[in-house]
Amino acid sequence: MADKFKFALALFLLAAGVAGFYLLAQEAAILRVLAVLAGVALAAGVAWNTEQGRLFFVFAREAATEARKVVWPSRKETMQTTGLVFAFVVVMAVFLWLTDKSLEWVLYDLVLGWRKS
Repeated sequence: MADKFKFALALFLLAAGVAGFYLLAQEAAILRVLAVLAGVALAAGVAWNTEQGRLFFVFAREAATEARKVVWPSRKETMQTTGLVFAFVVVMAVFLWLTDKSLEWVLYDLVLGWRKS
């Protein structure tokens, strides 16, 4: 029950930070941003003390570790893949255009006889 109360308090603090941004509309922008950051920091601090919060922070840490393991493609590989995608798009566009015009000719000229010149 205490975890649910702490989590609700964290959500309230987060909402209070966002509300502070709008309530301080006449103040300097830095003060408004600090209000949001303070709300986020306080909410994170309270959420850290809940079981769900600890599990979330462990998950976030593991996700960051896995993201560092990603092998990104080189510039050459990216350009080659992009070129293949564009070539495929052009080929599909021509194919679909030819299919559309062929079906148009079959239906309107041969079957219905609407376009007799």
